[in-house]
Amino acid sequence: MLVADLDDTLLGGSPHDRQQLLDVLNREPDITIVFATGRSLTSVQSLLREDSLLPRPRWIIADVGSSVVDAERMAHDHALEARLRAGWPGAARVRAALDRFPYLRYQEHVAQEGRCSFYLAPEDLSDELIRAVGALGCSWSYASDQYFDVLPPGADKGTALRLLARTLRWPHQAMLAAGDSLNDLSLFRLGTHAVVVANAEPALIKQAPADARVHHSALAGAAAVLEGLERLGWHTRRSVVIGYHRPPVRWADGAWQAPSSPNGILPTLQAALTDKHLGAVWAAAHIGEVPPPPRPAAGPALSLLPLPPDRWAGYFHHTCKETLWPALMSQLGLIRHQPAHWADYEAVNADFARHIASLARQGATVWLHDYNLWLVPALLKADRPDLTIGLFHHTPFPHPDVFQRIPAADQLRDSLARLDWAGFHTPDCADNFRRLLAGTAVPGPHIGVHPLGIDRRAVTHLARARAAALPHRQDDGPQLVLSVERLDYAKAPVHKIRALDTLLTTEPALRQQIRYRLICPPPEPGIHAYDTTRTALENAIARINRRWSTKDWKPVEYIPRSLDFPEVVDHYLAADVFWVASLADGMNLTAQEYITTRHATRRPGVLVLSRHAGIAQCLGTAALLTDPLHPHDLVDTLRAALTMPEIERAAHVTRLAALLDNPNPTDWARTVISAIRASAAPRTSTRSRGVPWGQRASPHPDTNT
Repeated sequence: MLVADLDDTLLGGSPHDRQQLLDVLNREPDITIVFATGRSLTSVQSLLREDSLLPRPRWIIADVGSSVVDAERMAHDHALEARLRAGWPGAARVRAALDRFPYLRYQEHVAQEGRCSFYLAPEDLSDELIRAVGALGCSWSYASDQYFDVLPPGADKGTALRLLARTLRWPHQAMLAAGDSLNDLSLFRLGTHAVVVANAEPALIKQAPADARVHHSALAGAAAVLEGLERLGWHTRRSVVIGYHRPPVRWADGAWQAPSSPNGILPTLQAALTDKHLGAVWAAAHIGEVPPPPRPAAGPALSLLPLPPDRWAGYFHHTCKETLWPALMSQLGLIRHQPAHWADYEAVNADFARHIASLARQGATVWLHDYNLWLVPALLKADRPDLTIGLFHHTPFPHPDVFQRIPAADQLRDSLARLDWAGFHTPDCADNFRRLLAGTAVPGPHIGVHPLGIDRRAVTHLARARAAALPHRQDDGPQLVLSVERLDYAKAPVHKIRALDTLLTTEPALRQQIRYRLICPPPEPGIHAYDTTRTALENAIARINRRWSTKDWKPVEYIPRSLDFPEVVDHYLAADVFWVASLADGMNLTAQEYITTRHATRRPGVLVLSRHAGIAQCLGTAALLTDPLHPHDLVDTLRAALTMPEIERAAHVTRLAALLDNPNPTDWARTVISAIRASAAPRTSTRSRGVPWGQRASPHPDTNT
C-alpha cells in the first residue's frame, strides 16, 4: 500500500519524475494507492480529471483525515467516517465560536466535509486560539504556515489510515507513507515504512520520528516516492532496457494503436519484449504537454519520457533529419547545422540517459537504437558504468570521411567509443564504424553483423488469405511496377520518375503497357528536410503524366499516404515488378515482403534492387541490381525487368525466396540481446578482426575492436 499526500508529494517533482512514477505504478498492479490529502473529495476528483500524470487511487483519505472514500465507486465509507467524526460539533458552531478571531479567515471557496479550514499566518497561531478549539471538543492541524484546520477530536490522516488498515487487514510492513506537510506527521507515527520528501516543510523534517523505517529522501516529490518503492523492493528495476525515440504503439483517436505490419523496428522489438523472462522495459519519448492514458497491462512494459514539442522539433525535426540523416545517406551538401537545435539534441540525449539509468537494475543490459541516441552511451557510462550498453544501427553507417563532416563528429565519435557493443546489418557498415573508431583512446566496442529478416510466416499467411479474395490481373493489361517507401531523397523517387520518362521516350512500345505505382507516405508534420524532394517529385509526376497520359492510361499513380499492411500486401500481389532504387538504405524490408508475398502465392515477379540496399548483400545477383547514381543503369535495369519472360520470372522469385534466410524478428532480437550481454566480458584487443558475412548465423557472430 502506497499512502501519499498530493500537493508537493505525488504532484511534486518534474514531469519526467511524475511520469516515471506513474509508469512504475501502472506496471505494479499489486501496489494499492491511497491518497492522504487535505483536499476535499470534490477537489481530488477535479485533479483526477485534469492531471493525467496522477495515478488512480483505490482509496482516498480526504479533508485532513475526516473523510474516507472508496475511489473505485467514488463513495464515502460512512461507517469509518462516523468513527472519525464522532464528537464533531458541526461547521456552523465551529465558525460561530471562532468568529472572535478576526485574523482567522475561513476558506469560503474550498469544499470541505467534517472539518473547518481557515487561512492563518504563523504569528497568529496563539494559545488563546488553541484553547478555543479545545473548548469545542475539537482537534486542530496547522500546515504549510498558512492552513489551519479544525477537526473532529480524533481525526487526522494517521487515524484514518489506521482504521482503514484494520478494516482491510493491511499489515504495517506492507504500507509505505509519503508526505511533505506537517499534517502528514500522524502518518509517520504509525510505525510503517515512510518517506519524507526533500521539499517537505522544515517542521515535518524536524518532527518526523527518528526511526529506521522513516527515510529522509534527498529527492523531491514523485522522485522521492519512487526511491521509497525501490528501497523496499516494491519496484523492480529491469534487467534489459530498450532505448528508442519512438514507442512501440501510438496514441491516436482515443486509443493505443500498434503497427499493422509484423515487420520493422517497432514490431520487432515489441515481439521480443513479450518474453516476460527477459525482464525488459521500453524507454521512449512522448511528445506533448498532456501524456496519454496508461498503456494496457497486456502489452510490453513501456516507460515514456515526456518531451515538450519545441524541444522535440529541435532534436528530431532539425538535428536528426537535417544534420545527421544527410551524413548517414552520404548527402553532404544537404547537411544543415544550427547550434540551438544541437543543444536540443544534447538535452534530449541527456534526458534519455537519465531516464534509462533510472529504469536499469545493477549490471543491466541497455539496447539503444539508431543515430537518434548517439550521445547516450557516454552520458550513461559516466553515470552507470555497471551497465552493458549496445547500439544497433538500422540505417547505413557512412564512411569515416563522411562522418567527420558532421559538425559535432568528434563529440559523437567519443560517445560511440564508450559502447560495449555496436551492431549493423552489413559488413560494409560495420567496417566503416570500426575504421571511424580506430585510434580512439578507450578500448572500442565489440562489433556484430546481424542482418534483420521479416516475419515470413506472418506475411505468407496474410498473402495467401488476401490472394484468395483478390482477382488475378488480366494478362493483357499493363504491367504494374510498384515502389513502397516513405518520402525521402535517399529513396531516389525523382530519379525513378526520370528513368521511367526516359524509358517511355526510348521505347515507344512500352507506352500504355506499363503503370508505375508509388506508395509514398509523408514524414510527420514539422519535418521540412524533404520539402524540396516532395516538390520535385510532384512536379516530375505531373510532367510525365501530362506528357504521356491518354484517355485510358497514365504512367504514374502516386499514393502519398500510409496504408495498412494488408493493403500493402494487396499491392504486392498486384505488382509484376518491385522497384527499389535507394541511394543508401538499411536492410529494406519491403523487398523481402514482396518476394515472400509472390512466392507464397506462386506468382511470378521481378525485384529490381539498388546495390546500396542492405538486402542486396544477401540476395546478390539473384535480384536485378541497379545503381541509381547512374541514370542509364536505372533505365536499362527497368527495361530488363519489364521484358523478362514469365517462366524466368517464376524462377527468379523462387531463387530470391531461397536466399531469404535471415532470422525472423523475434529470434533476431534475442540474438542481439545475447550478443550485447556477452560483450560485458573484458576486452583485450583494440582492433576488429572483421565479420565475414557467412558468420552471421553462427553462435558467436561478434568480434571486438
